[in-house]
Amino acid sequence: MTVRRAATVAPYLVGITGGSGSGKTTLTRALVDALGPDRVASLASDAYYRDRTDLSPAARAELNYDLPEALDRELLVGHLRALRAGHPVCPPAYCFETHRRVGIAPAVEPRDLVVVEGILLLHDPEVRSLLDFSIYLDAPPTVRLGRRMARDTAERGRSAAAVLRQYAASVAPAHAAYVEPTKRVADLVLRNLGAPSAVAEIAGTMIRSRLARGITPRAPERQRVSSCRS
Repeated sequence: MTVRRAATVAPYLVGITGGSGSGKTTLTRALVDALGPDRVASLASDAYYRDRTDLSPAARAELNYDLPEALDRELLVGHLRALRAGHPVCPPAYCFETHRRVGIAPAVEPRDLVVVEGILLLHDPEVRSLLDFSIYLDAPPTVRLGRRMARDTAERGRSAAAVLRQYAASVAPAHAAYVEPTKRVADLVLRNLGAPSAVAEIAGTMIRSRLARGITPRAPERQRVSSCRS
């Protein structure tokens, strides 16, 4: 299953959002595979956490990373605008174990379709305005916590006790305050409880349908963009 459409002046930007553990990254990967990696690029807003190398490791560990101000929104907005203007971007490379940036990640190309994922994509009006279509993944707290536990203990060097403490202290309150309310402004809400392939099929069908109907991206702003600068 591949995306077939005429070239346009800008890529079509699809945002995937929802709470931590709702399945955003899994759906993003499934869409890239299903719609064709030669036509689809992906960008994770998690890479845009602010650089905190000026703080000690202990101080960095105590910060609340679930608040909107934890993200470098200026850089994220700049990169989304660059992609819309047809420029590649080089997002930061971020280490979740040390909570700091560790260089520059490989370039993200402005392919026909760019899938952007993150918990706060629809919270920020400017970021929201740069997306052509948005999907909110909905899942119960117990399911999201289980998925987060599996990811953080396996990939981010955290203990189960640390994951539970962080979830109770910051993740759950931030979800209620900043993430859950954005469900009402999403273009599509999908309940994500079962196999990832089922959700990916629905999302892929919706995206392909919109592209087939000739729904084109918003026109990019005319500006010079320095796209591969952190």
